[in-house]
Amino acid sequence: MTGAQVQLALDLQQDRPFSAERFIAGSSNVSARVWLARPRWPEGRLWLWGPAGTGKSHLLHIWAHQHRAVQFDAEALSCDGDGALLVAGQKLEPDVTPFVIDHLEGLTQEVALLHLLNRAHAAGRRVLMASRHPPARRFFHLPDLASRLRATMTAGLEEPEDELRATLLLSLLAERQLIVPQSVTDWLWRRLPRTGDALVQAVQRLDDAAMRRGSAISRALAIDVLSDLLGEEE
Repeated sequence: MTGAQVQLALDLQQDRPFSAERFIAGSSNVSARVWLARPRWPEGRLWLWGPAGTGKSHLLHIWAHQHRAVQFDAEALSCDGDGALLVAGQKLEPDVTPFVIDHLEGLTQEVALLHLLNRAHAAGRRVLMASRHPPARRFFHLPDLASRLRATMTAGLEEPEDELRATLLLSLLAERQLIVPQSVTDWLWRRLPRTGDALVQAVQRLDDAAMRRGSAISRALAIDVLSDLLGEEE
C-alpha cells in the first residue's frame, strides 16, 4: 500500500534492518524490552516513547513480527461515515489481530484511534504504540481518548550509552555495506553528537555523498558534509 506503511507481521521477515538479530540491546532501551516481553499489559496497551534514533520503530517491527500484528503509521488511520476503521482506505478488523501504531505524533483522526482502542480492548487484542513523547505531554481534543492514553502503560527509551552508540555506528555502516577505515569511524564517534538520530543522519549523508562523488568515505568527506553535526575533537 503506497505511503501507508501497512504490513502484516509475516512480511517483516524480508525487512532485515528491523530484524530481532539486528537490534542492539543496552541499558538505554531495557525498560521497553522488558515490557515488550510481557504476555500482558494493563488494559492491553503499551506506549513506547523516546527521541528519534533510539530504536522505537525497530522494536515495533520485532513485536509485530512475533505477534502477527498489523502495523501502520498513525497518520494513515481514519474512519468512514459508518464508523468503519480504515488505514489508507483499507478496512481494519480490531477484533481479529493485534495492532502496532507508529509515529503517534502524526495522528490526525482522534476519533478513529478512540474507536480502535475501544474495539481492540473489547476483543482482548493488544495495541502497541510509539511516539517521541509520552501521552501525558500531548494535548488531545477528545477527553475519552486523552483519558485512555494517559492510563496507558508507557516505557521510555533514552539516548544510547557510549558502548551502544559505538556499536550502532558500525551497524548502520554495515547495513549500507559501507567500508570505512577504523580511524575514520573512531573519529566520527568522538565528534558526532551523542544521539541515535545524529548517527542515522550522518551515515545517510556520508553514503549519499560518497555515491554522488564516487569516492570513499574519508575524514575530509565527513568534514565537508557533516559540518553542522561535528563537534570539537575530544
